[in-house]
Amino acid sequence: MSGVVEQVSAAIGDLKNEFNVIAHNLANVTTVGYKRRYNTFSKALMAQGAGTGEMPPADGSPAPAFDFSQGAIQPTGRPLDIALGGKGFFVIETPEGPLYTRNGMFSLDKDMRIVDMSERVVASDSGPIVVPSDVGLSQVNVSDDGSVSAAGLLIGKFKVVDFGEDEKQLVPVGDCCFQAPEDIRPKDAEGVVVKQGCQESSNVEMVEEMVDMIMVSRLYEANMQFVSVKRDAGKSLTSVAMG
Repeated sequence: MSGVVEQVSAAIGDLKNEFNVIAHNLANVTTVGYKRRYNTFSKALMAQGAGTGEMPPADGSPAPAFDFSQGAIQPTGRPLDIALGGKGFFVIETPEGPLYTRNGMFSLDKDMRIVDMSERVVASDSGPIVVPSDVGLSQVNVSDDGSVSAAGLLIGKFKVVDFGEDEKQLVPVGDCCFQAPEDIRPKDAEGVVVKQGCQESSNVEMVEEMVDMIMVSRLYEANMQFVSVKRDAGKSLTSVAMG
């Protein structure tokens, strides 16, 4: 019986983790370019018979993965709000190496370079994209292929890459950015459409997350009750044995 209790106790810990994942998703329902995390442990637990002591196998609780499906594209009219239609990531340059994001809320730094919200340079095919100081933002145009022009003069092209099936190996590093393992190399994205004056919404569906949160909460309560009953039964047997 102790083995079963230990299994259920471990499941309770996994359910806590899944609850936290869902809560994190809900906290980012309005975050531009956010990609929801998901964990299938609770569904595996339901299939195995929640609260009965029948646990999924030890490998049935994977680390949270990411859903990279596209969020809705919303027009903003802001010249440096850039969204991607299709599979791909913007490349952000950092001293520690490139990061990858779908959050295209860009701006200009003091050197007139296009940067992200943390003032890190947004990569082009050939260095930073610098807007001439005498050109207003209303004169900055981004074409569907990511080419950027200022007052009609081409000043760069956004670097947009894709990881194909390897995108599941990307590691989150905060601010809706991901880092690639050293052995994973991106390729130029194909078929992606760069959309100026738009933002990609979070792909979190609030109703679905709330339903999952209710399910996880109920599973947690059921398994807590199971552990409590089994421990009380164990204490009763010990009391009888000791007279």
